[in-house]
Amino acid sequence: MTTLKCDLCDHTAQGETFEDWMKALMPHYMKDHADVMNDSSKTDEDKQKWMVENKVRFDAA
Repeated sequence: MTTLKCDLCDHTAQGETFEDWMKALMPHYMKDHADVMNDSSKTDEDKQKWMVENKVRFDAA
């Protein structure tokens, strides 16, 4: 089980896989970072960049 901090604050989430970690982090993101989740200026490229960067962080943890 890997524990990793949110990329925007000190909240932590756990997951066996990166996908599990993302699912565990989602409720926190929806509540505490709703502005980021609802930012209409974010493109699919931005979302892919987030996935790549955070997968690297998860794999390094």
